[in-house]
Amino acid sequence: MKVLVINAGSSSLKYQLLDMENEAVMANGIVERIGETVGKLSHKAFPDTDAEKKVVKEEEIKDHKVGMHMVLDLITGSEAGVITDPKEIDAIGHRVVQGGEAFTSACIVDGPVKTAIADNNPLAPLHNPANLMGIEVAEELFPGTPNVAVFDTEFHSSMPKKAFLYALPYDYYKELRIRRYGFHGTSHKYVSNKVAECMGKKPEEINVITVHLGNGCSMAAVAKGKCMDTSMGMTPLAGVMMGTRSGDIDPAIVTYLSETKGMSIEEIDAVLNKQSGLKGICGLNDMRDIHDAVDKGDEMAKLALDMFAYRVKKYIGAYTAVLGSIDAIVFTAGIGENDDIARAAICQDFSGLGIEMDFEKNAGRKGAPEAVHTADSKVQVWVIPTNEELQIAQEAIELLK
Repeated sequence: MKVLVINAGSSSLKYQLLDMENEAVMANGIVERIGETVGKLSHKAFPDTDAEKKVVKEEEIKDHKVGMHMVLDLITGSEAGVITDPKEIDAIGHRVVQGGEAFTSACIVDGPVKTAIADNNPLAPLHNPANLMGIEVAEELFPGTPNVAVFDTEFHSSMPKKAFLYALPYDYYKELRIRRYGFHGTSHKYVSNKVAECMGKKPEEINVITVHLGNGCSMAAVAKGKCMDTSMGMTPLAGVMMGTRSGDIDPAIVTYLSETKGMSIEEIDAVLNKQSGLKGICGLNDMRDIHDAVDKGDEMAKLALDMFAYRVKKYIGAYTAVLGSIDAIVFTAGIGENDDIARAAICQDFSGLGIEMDFEKNAGRKGAPEAVHTADSKVQVWVIPTNEELQIAQEAIELLK
């Protein structure tokens, strides 16, 4: 079976076509700057195991429908095609950011599902409308092909109330749906299942802390395959320090900034989301640039790195307490997979929790699942590349079965 996975943004469209017989990527790419004067489509096709074809097109891409037409022409065309007919695609999987409390699992899209996704627009105004647009374009271009919605929040829907509620008036939860939802759920689900496989266990046999570290960062406490807590909150701003997001702060800082600097709510929100985190401390939000700066003696870059590692370490300690005991820690995403310095800083001096990293095994980038703990470590430490597209495709196939 072949599954086309789509991640539609407000002005972009990421896609990946997978052959689920062997879980191989047949084609992938991104359509960018949709609606601007000059858009861009970057496409890669893998017609066989030893070949790769690249196509880049720069032209006006009026809307998502035009962009999807371009993708379809490339997938089926002579230039870089991997199928001959769109009907070869058995399902289309869509990433949808916010499922709210309406969706606790992936589902086949129909009218009521689209209505429920739209009902959650206030909780994710930048993402859900774009995700829904991607679904509607796919329905038009692939008539009769099942569309499956997979939600970022779905994996975290198993959290108990004591974990997802904020200590605010309870009516705010009932009336306004203010609560912790969590994000990156597809990634956390994929790597928590994958580490169980790597350990020769079933997901329900182990407790895991999953550590998704990229420009956006989140962590999850996973007990026997179920998420018990996660670091992001009602929005992706909460939790650990990130590239440009502050993570957890004292909420009274918002009032203080408003009173002392005369900043509006919108200005403060922009600072917390786009000018804080690593960037706020040292002016850099790419960890590679931060390491270069540290090597040159930049004290603020060193401080940013230390703060980042410290905050992740605190969450690992907290989630160990939440779970009672842990069998493994899993690092994933851009920093988690590729940054051995950050991983080492996070796992330094963790023997009190039974975590012993093998710093030689940890060295370097990891393109495949790899254990980086010592032989006598009570808790295993793994680096596992995430694969959200594959997870979405797997869930689509399960639903069709």
